[in-house]
Amino acid sequence: MSIYSKKEMLNARKALQPYIHQTPLLQSRLINEIAACQLFFKCENLQKAGAFKMRGAMHKLLSLTKANRSKGVATHSSGNFGSALALSAQILHIPATIIMPSNAPQVKKNAVIAYGATIIECEPTLEARESTTSEFIKQTGATACHPYNDPQVILGNSTAAQEVFEDLKPDVIVAPVGGGGLISGTALACEFFTPQTKTFGAEPLGADDAYRSVRDGYIHPSLSPQTIADGLRTSLGEHTFPIIHDKVEEILLSNDEEIKTAMRLIWERMKMIVEPSSAITLAAVLKNKKIFTGQKVVLMISGGNVDLAGFFKS
Repeated sequence: MSIYSKKEMLNARKALQPYIHQTPLLQSRLINEIAACQLFFKCENLQKAGAFKMRGAMHKLLSLTKANRSKGVATHSSGNFGSALALSAQILHIPATIIMPSNAPQVKKNAVIAYGATIIECEPTLEARESTTSEFIKQTGATACHPYNDPQVILGNSTAAQEVFEDLKPDVIVAPVGGGGLISGTALACEFFTPQTKTFGAEPLGADDAYRSVRDGYIHPSLSPQTIADGLRTSLGEHTFPIIHDKVEEILLSNDEEIKTAMRLIWERMKMIVEPSSAITLAAVLKNKKIFTGQKVVLMISGGNVDLAGFFKS
């Protein structure tokens, strides 16, 4: 029996309410004019720890037994899930260890440290991240908390779309695609709460493994991804792939220049800092105006953890 149901999603929403922000839906008249549709920005960049990942991380920890919590938790993460798990663990008084690639943005490493978790660095490959995490768990008995390939994480992530539906019944929701945790939760929420709402994915051209996976019907690994959207460099998992394959309308690709243009537009016109992995949703809409013209479109702004150090070098 599937764990995914309207009841389980509502339970996740109730469980998370004391621990997360209900993030706003914002609009920009100018960007609406440029996009030729009504855009609603679901601002998870204003979530605790700066990203939607707080939802899945906290929901995973809330599902653990007292015995499991006592042994601690561990994950591999390029940053946002690591920060979210670190903060969630701090709130619930659970020891946390985050395995991070050596090339993760320093702002994300700093956040993990600030939330009291331990960092173990590894080579910037998926294989290195997974093997380092596996070895640590084997040695310590900590509970593995996968950034996206976990039903409890997916259920937690579904709460972002649930919040949208309390205020709006959109025609479309566009979500970024990395490992697929956010878009899986979003697509499931659409199915159970507003079946008329279509889910589209937005993925970097230089990390198009999800696009190829859906096209070919099996999971393609993300090999040597080349994109500024560092949060979208991961591969789909066995829990996220079938949801995306069956319930997502289409995955739209954007190159890095298109992502930068969208990110700059949000920064300048909305005075809101978003990371490239978030701006890709706007990039997808601007590149594919014919699909969205005249519709109510929600853009999942997944996070705002940008390393600003490069902008302020003397």
